[in-house]
Amino acid sequence: MVEKVPKTSRPIDSAAVEVLVTSEKKTYNFLIAGVPYKLKTSHDDATVEELVEFVNSRMNQALGVTKNGSYQNAAVLTAMNLAEELILLKRKAHRELEKLEEKALQLSMDLENSKNNKVLNN
Repeated sequence: MVEKVPKTSRPIDSAAVEVLVTSEKKTYNFLIAGVPYKLKTSHDDATVEELVEFVNSRMNQALGVTKNGSYQNAAVLTAMNLAEELILLKRKAHRELEKLEEKALQLSMDLENSKNNKVLNN
């Protein structure tokens, strides 16, 4: 789980993600589209770095296509694009799960029928 922590006034290096450890969660300082953020999370460093790079890349893409370069518009566009991807992936995963469940049920019925036929033949 990722929590937003209030921003600090000290500068944050855009090339690095700064980490502070408190209890079981770490605090990360980083930039998204040039804006500093501070997050507290229990995720490992590699996951946080991947998340930051992913969101930063998507925000920069959205900033490039917004007519006025508005950070707010880019953030909404990014959120809509990510929501679309998430929903489509969930639907695809659900369809795949249904196919696997159907196949498992069919295999189970085939196995049961095979056992019944073996008993009848003996």
